[in-house]
Amino acid sequence: MSAKLNEMLNQAIAREMQVAIQYMWQHVEWSGVQGHTTKDVLHDTGVQEMKHAESIAERLFYLGEKPTTKPEPIFVMDNLKAMLDQDRKDEENAMQMYKEIIKLAQSEGDVTTAFLFMDILKDEEEHHDLFTTLLEGVM
Repeated sequence: MSAKLNEMLNQAIAREMQVAIQYMWQHVEWSGVQGHTTKDVLHDTGVQEMKHAESIAERLFYLGEKPTTKPEPIFVMDNLKAMLDQDRKDEENAMQMYKEIIKLAQSEGDVTTAFLFMDILKDEEEHHDLFTTLLEGVM
């Protein structure tokens, strides 16, 4: 595995931990009618993101590298619309990064890593669609 792929996998782990914590914290903090409608979705999405972090860490460890334990910066806002917009942007950034990881892994002949990220990318696209849809209903 190249140093670049190792770095990108650790960035992916840090990103997955970030949004897992971020979505869980948002799940805990939001209340009211709009918060009530997003609470369970945030919780479930956070759990799925933590599972992604675990899968990537297991893959990185299998490849002989040490997974990071530090998440990217976490954002929790006082405004539901700003929060969901940040979540949507985080998913967009993940989709872009994961497409790059897939290309790099394929170019290095690491089919397993490429397949792992293809599967995760599908989930991230669903999360992006979810946050985009939730934003449509928020004033």
